[in-house]
Amino acid sequence: MAVHLAEKNDFRFYIDGQWHQRADAERIAVVDPATEHVVGHVAAGTPADVDIAVAAARRAFETFSRSSVDERAALLGRIVALLEARAELFAQAIVTEMGAAIGFARAAQVPFAIEHVRVQREVLQRYAFVSGEEGVATVKEPIGVCALITPWNWPLYQITAKVAPALAAGCTVVLKPSELSPYSAQLFAQVMHDAGTPAGVFNLVGGRGEIVGAALAAHPHVDMISITGSTRAGVLVAQAAAVTVKRVVQELGGKSPNLFLDDADFENGVAKGVLTGMRNVGQSCSAPTRMLVPASRLAEVEALVQAAVANIAVGDPNDESTAMGPIANAAQFARVQEMIAAGIDDGARLVCGGPNRPPGLERGFFAQPTVFSGVTADMRIAQEEIFGPVLAIMPYRDEAEAIAIANDTVYGLSAHLQSGDRQRAQRVAGRIRAGQVHVNYPAWNGHAPFGGYKRSGNGREYGVHGFEEYLETKAILGL
Repeated sequence: MAVHLAEKNDFRFYIDGQWHQRADAERIAVVDPATEHVVGHVAAGTPADVDIAVAAARRAFETFSRSSVDERAALLGRIVALLEARAELFAQAIVTEMGAAIGFARAAQVPFAIEHVRVQREVLQRYAFVSGEEGVATVKEPIGVCALITPWNWPLYQITAKVAPALAAGCTVVLKPSELSPYSAQLFAQVMHDAGTPAGVFNLVGGRGEIVGAALAAHPHVDMISITGSTRAGVLVAQAAAVTVKRVVQELGGKSPNLFLDDADFENGVAKGVLTGMRNVGQSCSAPTRMLVPASRLAEVEALVQAAVANIAVGDPNDESTAMGPIANAAQFARVQEMIAAGIDDGARLVCGGPNRPPGLERGFFAQPTVFSGVTADMRIAQEEIFGPVLAIMPYRDEAEAIAIANDTVYGLSAHLQSGDRQRAQRVAGRIRAGQVHVNYPAWNGHAPFGGYKRSGNGREYGVHGFEEYLETKAILGL
């Protein structure tokens, strides 16, 4: 039986091992994007709340940084067990706060989040913190207090992608989740408490980015900040953090290509490309929303795309037959509608979908799965991140032009490549300027480093590369 969250007012922050009521704080409404109804409120944090949380994390670091690998691995194991036991509660929260279809929440949002913790436990247990040669010992040590800023589109997934490696490394953290999807973060804080996390090691302060996020970025006692969000937000965090010369890890925007070489399996690959680009209602920074295809096969691709889109069921995210729920919030819905209009105004050819809600859905932030064809690099829909179910088909003449188009954005987060020739795929993948290249739709892998070139960010998440972002390097000579 589905567990639906009723109206939920939660004005607590989790600091120094305890829940702190902030009923007197400014309130932020939480809106169910499927109904546009306010379902609850949460507290808006202040710089004073940040100061208290950072102080708690600083105190806890003195002890937790010296904890053993076995102690930290055991903590991560308890967190995994609790997340698994409460998976349905998390899935229902994610449906309510950001509109993910319940099937997708259960199949991807929650299990991939749990996998981040499991992977970091594996990394921790086999990592060599000390190495040495020729009279030099190289030691890896936890960097310190880490501020973690997470987005609304993959709320639990992005929390675990940052918290798990930080704890594995021996760091303490202050988490600022998105105020637009706060419930999964509150549930996660309870998991941390119930897992026996030492007081001060994990702290949660909710609120707005321009207040809480800015205070964390500028805080003199924060040693590192990791943000997942828009490129604009990443720039502001980096600017604020520069004053105290703290480490900044940014996972930002994307405009990823899905490049079909002429030897690809179009019959199967195009339909998968549509679903991959529109996964999570297109609200993924790595979504391959530019489909690059040989000009000679454009009509074939358009027909395959139309067939794929026709099978996408848009509707109530609580319905288990729904494949695509609403856009997560009003501002993003307006952005998607603006970009669909821009595609039409710029002369792209509308293959399917278009502006406004799908027929029969009069309320909620629902968008039509939309595909444009004949898109050229000078159009806004080819250059700007839309963050919605909008796909641009871009024809190319030859392989060299295809690679040029793939690289012709300010982003470089991810790319997809379809080819029947392994060696050719490897050669072309090497020329794409992106942090990840997926060849022929491989399975998701929590060990694969994730992060971008160009304006898609700095640093990496996931696996050992994400773990090492939370470590400093010390050389000891003369011993």
